[in-house]
Amino acid sequence: MSVAPVDAVVAAFDTADHVVVMTGAGVSTASGIPSFRGDDGIWGAQFDPNAFHISRFERDPAGFWTDRLALYEQMLPAGLAPNPAHEALAALESAGRLDAVITQNTDGLHRAAGTTSLIELHGTTAQVRCHRCDAATPAEPVHQRIRDGENPPHCPCGGVYKPDVILFGELLDREALSQAKSLIRETELLIVAGSSLTVQPAAGLPRGRNGADLVLINYDRTPYTETADIWIDGDVSTVLPAIAAALVE
Repeated sequence: MSVAPVDAVVAAFDTADHVVVMTGAGVSTASGIPSFRGDDGIWGAQFDPNAFHISRFERDPAGFWTDRLALYEQMLPAGLAPNPAHEALAALESAGRLDAVITQNTDGLHRAAGTTSLIELHGTTAQVRCHRCDAATPAEPVHQRIRDGENPPHCPCGGVYKPDVILFGELLDREALSQAKSLIRETELLIVAGSSLTVQPAAGLPRGRNGADLVLINYDRTPYTETADIWIDGDVSTVLPAIAAALVE
């Protein structure tokens, strides 16, 4: 497949009544969030993925939280803010050109940019959830309690708080996955931005599109590159704003 220009995506928007965007880690790298995989990725180079398995949380919640807080502070440095890719998608939604964003990211930057129709497949770092009663609460006050010595942090019910993200060994939230599948099945244009489409089960979602055009915006080839309708080999933080500029008055 040859690399297509931005105006090919703009034309695809103009012929679609329903548009959904699916995003991966590449959308957040311009905000300063390091990648998890690859030669310089967090996994392997700095942190052991096994330390963040659900079985480790259940067996050793204090040790888990010590490592989790270190990971959180490395992954989400102070002053983190949405970048032009997040802002472009929020602008497209606000203008009525985008129906929803489905993201594999947990950083909360889509929501911070103003996207409201958002499915966070892997959860969000913005809150924690009690592993006993399922009550959710903002994450930062709980993080501060850990820094102050309460480790592991407890819910008023007596249960232990867990990050409200999908840990290794856990299944994706059934409702979120069902909503994502429904959106993709009903859309006429599916854009996948900044995702290698190699991590299951999210990687399988584009197969569920029902005749929708598929656009890939990603530096590297993916398992879908050869069958996609449009591929832009470029930086999502440049490409998405260019698309939004052409579509949003």
